[in-house]
Amino acid sequence: MYGHRDVRILLLGDSSVGKTSLILTLVSDEFPEDEVPARAEEITIPPDVTPEKVPTHIVDFSTREQGDEILLEEIERADVICIVYAISKQETIDSITEYWLPLIRNTLGAEHTTPVILVGNKSDLGDSNSLENVVPIMNDYAEIETCVECSARNLKNISEVFFYAQKAVLHPTGPLYSAEDKELKPECKRALCRIFNICDLDNDGILNDYELNLFQRRCFNAPLQPQALDDVKAVVRKNIPEGVQNNGLTQIGFLFLHTLFIQRGRHETTWTVLRKFGYNDHLKLTTEYLRPRLRVGRGSSTELGHLGYQFLTQQFEKYDQDKDGALSPTELQSMFATCPVMPWGPDVNMAVGTNEKGWINLQGYLAQWTLTSLLDVNRTLEYLAYFGYRYVMADHENQLSAIIVTRDKKIDWQKRQTSRNVFQCNVIGCRGAGKTNFLQGLVDRSLDHPLLHPEHLSTYTMNTVQVYGQERYLLLHEIDVELTDELTSDDLDCDVVCLMYDISDPRTFEYCAKMYKQHFEHSNIPSLLVAAKSDLHPVRQDYPLQPAQFCASYKIPPPQTYSSTGRPNKDIYIKLATLAAYPHLKGISHENRSLWLKIGVGAAIAVGCGIVIFKYLRRGQSS
Repeated sequence: MYGHRDVRILLLGDSSVGKTSLILTLVSDEFPEDEVPARAEEITIPPDVTPEKVPTHIVDFSTREQGDEILLEEIERADVICIVYAISKQETIDSITEYWLPLIRNTLGAEHTTPVILVGNKSDLGDSNSLENVVPIMNDYAEIETCVECSARNLKNISEVFFYAQKAVLHPTGPLYSAEDKELKPECKRALCRIFNICDLDNDGILNDYELNLFQRRCFNAPLQPQALDDVKAVVRKNIPEGVQNNGLTQIGFLFLHTLFIQRGRHETTWTVLRKFGYNDHLKLTTEYLRPRLRVGRGSSTELGHLGYQFLTQQFEKYDQDKDGALSPTELQSMFATCPVMPWGPDVNMAVGTNEKGWINLQGYLAQWTLTSLLDVNRTLEYLAYFGYRYVMADHENQLSAIIVTRDKKIDWQKRQTSRNVFQCNVIGCRGAGKTNFLQGLVDRSLDHPLLHPEHLSTYTMNTVQVYGQERYLLLHEIDVELTDELTSDDLDCDVVCLMYDISDPRTFEYCAKMYKQHFEHSNIPSLLVAAKSDLHPVRQDYPLQPAQFCASYKIPPPQTYSSTGRPNKDIYIKLATLAAYPHLKGISHENRSLWLKIGVGAAIAVGCGIVIFKYLRRGQSS
């Protein structure tokens, strides 16, 4: 239950209207014939004897024994306020609007959200038309949830008074429905539309019988019988013909059903649905629902796991309506319709793979979520919640099952192996060295690509690369610096560093050499030098050691050449990912081919063994 661990009910009203008698009758199940005290002590009803399984505190107030200070304090503490009046005494009805309701508003504010229940006691002494006196009051005060007539002497509707009071707190009408307009409030409509879109698994705008039954089981733990399903659709069709199409429930029909539930006093049904999908009493998604607590230790990173990729792939396929393997701008808007804002701007299309129209394809889509999970895992958790991960993947408690927290890098170093699948490479070099072209090369683009817009360029790109037959994600992050700039701690936070210089500019290598000696020579972060713009004429660098000599002297791989003209050298990306995957080999030259061959063979054997074991297990299951 969201928001309430218990319910506090306050009884107010004029003297002698029977407030204390109501409480004593509820507790003892008999009317107190002896002298009734001025005030009953606060009582607590345990959760196991209430329909909602929530502890309930009932508080009596007496103007004879308690002062204004206590009165105001109790009003502020109350979850719901019952104003009791005597049906047989008009003056107690008049004081509802003349004293009690104005007092509550003055205490809590004119726009307060504390529900009020009108309780007409002593119905055994009143006439059958007494409700006519309070209906105008209910119409004028939106905070009034309902009116209940009862008799403490005749034990009539005593339990109902406190049931409706409890219900007004746990299932309030106010946030859902406007009695004046006789329709759902905008916030409620938005929430229910999001829920409809999540439950519409095939995105055809209709909840078919399978989807309706799944919705019923997920929300109420019970399927709808075929006849009940037909009856529901018949009611909707009779009132709103467009609410049923192709024998399925449309969004209009879905909203109508919930309007009907509320109008018939069954708003707990709507609240059950809303809370299942993470909404609190104010129709806001709870922090617990959006961002369940995830512990990430120092030196660890976060990646999408198998279930995360499975769910996100299903989302992609759901909204790729034309099945062209890419999401058009319209399809992308449709996908994010369950979210409060569109989180992806045009820079995303510059960071991952796209089709020939510049639309994000499946590979680019998964890469973007992989990028987000690495850099801002809480954002991924949040959008998985918006997309309905808990509903679709109902066998798992929450979206934490979509995330893998890797072990500390220090352990990887000690064990000389890593299970990580995502590696960040910071590309460091002077402005104009060719870093942006290098980043775009990872996603098979160049700066002269017809769909590339310089103003939308991202400082990140991500794509998959093969590391000895295993698919890994490589994230490139551009660190743009001037010749005299120092690197920050964030600039140094990566799995591998790419130090880039312009082969045609004699000033650019010196910066790379200085940064290597200052930050990376004695660190565990492997480094690779890249000589960009290799299609241009090379010049001698203004540094005592030339790049190849420098690499040999410091036992790092020789400079790798890169040019954005023609076909980019994709091997560089593979080498960067390989260095990140095997950081303990830092300091061993790539020219030592026998050692690297052993690593490759070892990785291949590991993959091969995994396939053999998988096939064996599958064969065992089938037999």
